[in-house]
Amino acid sequence: MPKKAKPAGNGEEESPVPSKQGKAEAAGGPSILNFESPSGLFESLISPIKAETFFQEFWEQKPLLIQRDDPALATYYQSLFRLTDLKSLCSQGIYYGRDVNVCRCVHGKKKVLNKDGKAHFLQLRKDFDQKRATIQFHQPQRFKDELWRIQEKLECYFGSLVGSNVYITPGGSQGLPPHYDDVEVFILQLEGEKHWRLYSPTVALAREYSVEAEARIGTPTHEFTLKPGDLLYFPRGTIHQADTPPGLAHSTHVTISTYQNNSWGDFLLDTISGLVFDTAKEDVALRTGIPRQLLMQVETTTVATRRLSGFLRTLADRLEGTKELLSSDMKKDFVMHRLPPYYMGDGTELLTPGGKLPRLDSVVSLQFKDHIILTVGPDQDQSDEAQEKMVYIYHSLKNRREIHMMGNEEIESHGLRFPFSHVDALKQIWNSSAISVKDLKLTTDEEKESLVLSLWTECLLQVI
Repeated sequence: MPKKAKPAGNGEEESPVPSKQGKAEAAGGPSILNFESPSGLFESLISPIKAETFFQEFWEQKPLLIQRDDPALATYYQSLFRLTDLKSLCSQGIYYGRDVNVCRCVHGKKKVLNKDGKAHFLQLRKDFDQKRATIQFHQPQRFKDELWRIQEKLECYFGSLVGSNVYITPGGSQGLPPHYDDVEVFILQLEGEKHWRLYSPTVALAREYSVEAEARIGTPTHEFTLKPGDLLYFPRGTIHQADTPPGLAHSTHVTISTYQNNSWGDFLLDTISGLVFDTAKEDVALRTGIPRQLLMQVETTTVATRRLSGFLRTLADRLEGTKELLSSDMKKDFVMHRLPPYYMGDGTELLTPGGKLPRLDSVVSLQFKDHIILTVGPDQDQSDEAQEKMVYIYHSLKNRREIHMMGNEEIESHGLRFPFSHVDALKQIWNSSAISVKDLKLTTDEEKESLVLSLWTECLLQVI
């Protein structure tokens, strides 16, 4: 069945709306979204658009508006976060600045109305009703299980951190001035209606947040109203502002965001240091000293520039022939800061090794593969001169949901490290749905058993 489409705003974009088939699936019971796999979850989130179409035509390119007249989906969205949820959240101990902001857009500027210390529901409600202030709740997935469930799957899908903020705005009011963000944004309308205006970016795929003056942004490229069950996507750098229309009680939406500092430029910066480190071990030219007083020059000399250009060409040639890219920070930062796997209850089963102990004659497979990274790096326990490569397995099974995306909390990494001689065996396990322990590419049976036992103890491996 062909998808219906209608103009978004003033007709510059096509805005698909769900077909009857899509609506029937959405209304078919409690499982509105598909949580069977990360890709299934994303596809159901942007239904009826296909993921392939989304990444070809919209991702990092232009906004996508999906307006759905779907009561079942609207009811599910409303369950994700309601204004009335604030009362119970306040009783758990939330604080101004850290957990919640109270603000209003006044004459094109953001006016923050926060009090000090702990937030109380009656005060929040008073500012909301009397001052027409927007309540911004930071990272609600720390408290709301279904948002945890959604965002954990999206982190698996994107391979990037996924944060969220809830915005609750009373009728006839606006919380934030026109601005753009440094993240890819997915907006889910939960309660009421929100009137949106989008504008052409002044900085494409921006790397930082910035407020823009009304005089600079021109006329909207898109203008529309979101209702419960609707979804809006726009790339980082898209200038936007939103208000709750007069006459409505309030609007609640959640902004789900990803891909902050996750560009090719970031990846290049992350990998280049390891590449230089490795190349310098083998190429004496990279170990020779720079010219005297080079660091004292106002401008880099032609000789120095030419030399650096040559080194970059050498590194490029080396890069073409390697599969062992050293990620110094990005991989580890992602796995350390992401959500743990979604689970019901207290998670004891998740963190306790179960099933049979792996032996030499066992057949084993990885579990929680979406929550594991394998990376190669120098041995941090040795001096620079003596550093040997090690293989690191990091995972997020023991990450603390309550500090997800909160920035300044102390974070510890969880995982294992092995000698570089174990890298092929670990890749065998990684690339196989099931593998016999005795077939692992290690010298001795003891090494094979020790490797799988270490992974099993960390709850990363199961015997099948």
